[in-house]
Amino acid sequence: MGLEERAAAPIRTESFRATRPQIVGPEVPQAPFPIHLEGAVQRGFGRGGKDLGCPTANLPDESIAPMSSVTDPGVYYGYAQVSREKEGRVILPEEDGRVLPMVMSLGWNPFYKNERMTAEIHIMHDFKADFYGHDMKAIVLGYIRPELDYTSREGLIEDIETDKRVALKSLARRAYEDYQLDPFFDLNRSHPRL
Repeated sequence: MGLEERAAAPIRTESFRATRPQIVGPEVPQAPFPIHLEGAVQRGFGRGGKDLGCPTANLPDESIAPMSSVTDPGVYYGYAQVSREKEGRVILPEEDGRVLPMVMSLGWNPFYKNERMTAEIHIMHDFKADFYGHDMKAIVLGYIRPELDYTSREGLIEDIETDKRVALKSLARRAYEDYQLDPFFDLNRSHPRL
């Protein structure tokens, strides 16, 4: 499914929510995972933090092709790292440059009627400042659920919170935890660049 194709998303139902597993994916990531993404963080629609209580980092359209070409719209999990440096200066504190768990929405966000596919990554960390324009790397390791439409913002928020819990539990397995040390990330803390 490519960037220009859009299928109708099913409406989220109570029966869907009641049957959601708490851990998803096999014990070891399987094809097409891991998927490596990177790009400069761009401003999005401003809804994640304000409307949903879940701030997101948006990747440029061209950086999501490695994923959108092999997966369907939906919610995914993995790890991400934001560069501490921007325009040659260290901006973010060391703790903000660590490899951190993330949950990601790849899709059209049907509740908001988006006109284009986006990749929105929520890094599960309390950042001290925004990081627009900083380089970000992400390794996507698994699939949580399909993209859904919602009849209320509260239903969407409830599923986002469940997605975060499922991501953390799914990443708490040895084969997934090992990806925090993947050479794709900058693991040399003495050097802030990605």
